[in-house]
Amino acid sequence: MSWNPTHNPECASEKDALETLIIPRARDLGGFEVRRALPSVKRQLVGPFIFFDQMGPAEFITDSGIDVRPHPHIGLGTVTYLYQGEFEHRDSLGTHQMIHPGEVNWMVAGRGVTHSERTRAETRGKRHNLFGIQTWLALPEAYEDMAPDFEHHKQGALPHIEDKGVSARLILGAAYGETSPVTMLSETFYVDVQLDPGASFPLPDDHEDRGVYVTQGSVEVAGDTFDEGRMMVFRPGDKLSVRAGPLGARLMLLGGATLSEDRYIWWNFVSSSKEKIETATREWNTADWANGAFHLPPGDDQEFITIPDELERTRPRLARV
Repeated sequence: MSWNPTHNPECASEKDALETLIIPRARDLGGFEVRRALPSVKRQLVGPFIFFDQMGPAEFITDSGIDVRPHPHIGLGTVTYLYQGEFEHRDSLGTHQMIHPGEVNWMVAGRGVTHSERTRAETRGKRHNLFGIQTWLALPEAYEDMAPDFEHHKQGALPHIEDKGVSARLILGAAYGETSPVTMLSETFYVDVQLDPGASFPLPDDHEDRGVYVTQGSVEVAGDTFDEGRMMVFRPGDKLSVRAGPLGARLMLLGGATLSEDRYIWWNFVSSSKEKIETATREWNTADWANGAFHLPPGDDQEFITIPDELERTRPRLARV
């Protein structure tokens, strides 16, 4: 769908346009709280999006920050998108990349990759904030065993839509007649939208699965109001718009084509095959960084995350999505 910003869209009147409402679970990651919307009991995926975490907003005092030690992935692509703060990314491909607000880190795990995310020493020396979204996209089965890859794109490279009361940036995929430069392996859209009080913005109607996550403020859709920290998934095809509440709103729009095969998700692994997850688990537990399937990131190879014992006990009951 191509959106003409000079025409204010109409809101749908059908109350049953909303398919699923997800209230994220709060999780403490060692003094740092995230809100996890996907996977959920009600909806495991929205298009290819299989994992969705809101990080913060949080303020760190001097000498503190984030230390996500090296850990593995298979069968997915990870996206880091920040509103505030920064991360230092290292991976087993040799990538060493800072990410700042409005930029995109897109890491394709394929058959296997290891990465870490930390707050750099210079930032720890002062008070600093962190606020953003991390999400995973399940790879199509044909690309699950591809070689891992990494891309970084600056804010200025991402398509920008601006109108009275609206500022939107296309992070991934295609929507509104624009295409992101990030290499996608399936039909996808992912959009950062900021709305002034009372401003409206349409959902793309040419994607099968469509979701909206409210990170700040509130929105009205088809007569219902949704506050921050809510994810709504809508029926395919309905022409819908979101209208910002009295304090404005910031949203993440996400979705795309549904997967044609089932997926299993366990710990940091996603695959259409239970056997591949079992193999990846054995390889990680072996910790043979020189000759095994996984390698630690250059420059961050002195420690790594082990698989928690309580998770090991759940492995026979891999979550099928």
